[in-house]
Amino acid sequence: MTDYNGALPAIAKALEKRGYVTLTPVQQAMLDPALVGSDALVSAQTGSGKTVAFGLAMAPTLLGEEERFRRAGSPLALVIAPTRELALQVKRELEWLYEMTGAVIASCVGGMDIRSERRALERGAHIVVGTPGRLCDHIRRNALDMSEIKVAVLDEADEMLDLGFREDLEFILEAAPDARRTLMFSATVPAAIAKLARSYQRDAVRISTAAEEKQHVDIEYRALVVAPADRENAIINVLRYYEATNAIVFCSTRAAVNHLTARFNNRNFSVVALSGELTQNERTHALQAMRDGRARVCIATDVAARGIDLPGLDLVIHADLPTNPETLLHRSGRTGRAGRKGISAMIVPLNARRKAERLLDGAGIAAAWARPPSAEDVQQRDEERLLADPIFEDAVRSEDEEALVAKLVARHSAEKLAAAFVSLYRGRYSAPEDLAEVSLDGGRKPRDAGGERGDPASRPLTPRGDFGPAVWFSLSVGRKQRAEPRWLIPTICRSGDLTKSEIGAIKMQADETFVEIAADHADRFLQKLGKDRMMERGIRVTRLREAPDFSRFSREAAEDGRTPREGPRLDKPGKDGPRTEGPWKNAPRKDRPFKDKPFKDGPFKDGPRKDWQGKGKPAGKDRDERRLDDEVWGSRPKGKPDRKPADGRGNARAAEVRDAGSPEKSFREKPFRDKPFRDKAPRKDKPKTGGKGKPDRRT
Repeated sequence: MTDYNGALPAIAKALEKRGYVTLTPVQQAMLDPALVGSDALVSAQTGSGKTVAFGLAMAPTLLGEEERFRRAGSPLALVIAPTRELALQVKRELEWLYEMTGAVIASCVGGMDIRSERRALERGAHIVVGTPGRLCDHIRRNALDMSEIKVAVLDEADEMLDLGFREDLEFILEAAPDARRTLMFSATVPAAIAKLARSYQRDAVRISTAAEEKQHVDIEYRALVVAPADRENAIINVLRYYEATNAIVFCSTRAAVNHLTARFNNRNFSVVALSGELTQNERTHALQAMRDGRARVCIATDVAARGIDLPGLDLVIHADLPTNPETLLHRSGRTGRAGRKGISAMIVPLNARRKAERLLDGAGIAAAWARPPSAEDVQQRDEERLLADPIFEDAVRSEDEEALVAKLVARHSAEKLAAAFVSLYRGRYSAPEDLAEVSLDGGRKPRDAGGERGDPASRPLTPRGDFGPAVWFSLSVGRKQRAEPRWLIPTICRSGDLTKSEIGAIKMQADETFVEIAADHADRFLQKLGKDRMMERGIRVTRLREAPDFSRFSREAAEDGRTPREGPRLDKPGKDGPRTEGPWKNAPRKDRPFKDKPFKDGPFKDGPRKDWQGKGKPAGKDRDERRLDDEVWGSRPKGKPDRKPADGRGNARAAEVRDAGSPEKSFREKPFRDKPFRDKAPRKDKPKTGGKGKPDRRT
């Protein structure tokens, strides 16, 4: 039993042919007889069927009492959409909706051949669908006749204002007749949309559906907390866990789209890309591949966040967090459309949890916080899908298959056949990834636990006092080797199969680092390292019998005149005079370390060599060794020039550089360009010419 009374007969037949049984609230509202001939400002959530809604609203104005359109001439209706994809999608929807009316629908979008569009407009069209920029071009070139426009529709009006199309919209609406109907459809109605409606609409009817009050009731939101290094692996596991018919992964940049597309192709995913750097033809083919089932995953920027409707799109993944709550809603609105259920999974790195919380609060969404599916979860889900596969019930075997099955059963046991089937079944999918365990609270340290909040990757998950029994280990890397907790902790976790909650205090010294490991996991930590007790980057691990004496390092640093975290002191006077602390305070200049005489006990304790003319420290050997070589062998530093005096013409000759291992060459063996000829004298019998063989008149 159909329920779309009020629609024109031709439109009702198209709805019935399409399989519509009931209309959505916004579609039913547009069939209200009181709305015929009036302007409307409609707000409804994404995926509520707004395209069919304004198609139903335009029909009485365009057709009147007739069932079919007359011969196409100047356009009667104009539909404006913010993006190319949305404009082409609107055209497809209107084509089947007005199929029984004989309507001619033309599109004018950027990226397409403007000459083909102009020829289509010259042949005539009843409805024109386009983007603001291309429509303005056709109007300025007198290719689009706006004199017969009866209805103007602004689809996703708020998005067009956000994209900076206000001036284009005003130009288009001012070119249309004043007696037209203006229908504005938008997911939200901010102040800018209300102002535009007051300027270009007459007594507009405000329509707000009840479904708008609660955003995306058919979408399940999940916030998945991951380690920053596991972001891409988490996306792979989410795709494998749900195995959606169609899925879309949103990235913030085109470079990220290209990177993920390449990686997912390598992982045997059927994937396409959608970004602004692609041509319109490439973007159209990408969306068509998703609709045809040739691709199952679309990696896209926010260019696909508005209006794109992909059938069977059950999963949306936010690889990069959206910039604002509105973008979050529009991205997620690609799923859960027209009564279908969908999942919106947001990948949240540990260091971006606060931003994710602000986005969800701003959008009014209560998301379920969880960890992404692990490799074991994906494998378990694969087993469930395998056991429930309808191939076991719906398999129809022909005579050839019967003979082959009989041969297989006679040759192999049931266990081997089942193992082969499982292997083939799993071979169709990409293998899941192992993920590091993270805490759902983001690994935050309480404020009263001492210290300031830092990078979550560099903090233990529990306060120091509650860590419990532990074993101390010494690592052969320290501050001099640029050791930092942000890469040292993940290295320990990977090498020793540990989590951050099993790592306690970390005391970093100049040449070594002391790490506290939970006593229950100390033996396993050493076992994972193997006999050589080596981690990544060549770091050697030593187990200590007792806690290290940190006071010893403090005494050694104090004797050297610096704190444990300070580097070597430099004897430079401060702004207020000489230093008043340190081993060289107020010492005479001659007793202080001299910049050019750093080696007091070396062979040149009386000062540097007088003939040393190089600048800076020579590369290779230490400075004192290089000076000793100069004294014994008479060589000079490699690559340092010997300055020659002027050559008498006021120009300093090029410096000679002696290359080690090459024969010596005299500087004078190289001829100069301006040196006179040695063998031949200039010819005197040939007169000077002024060009082209003519005598020089200057002589």
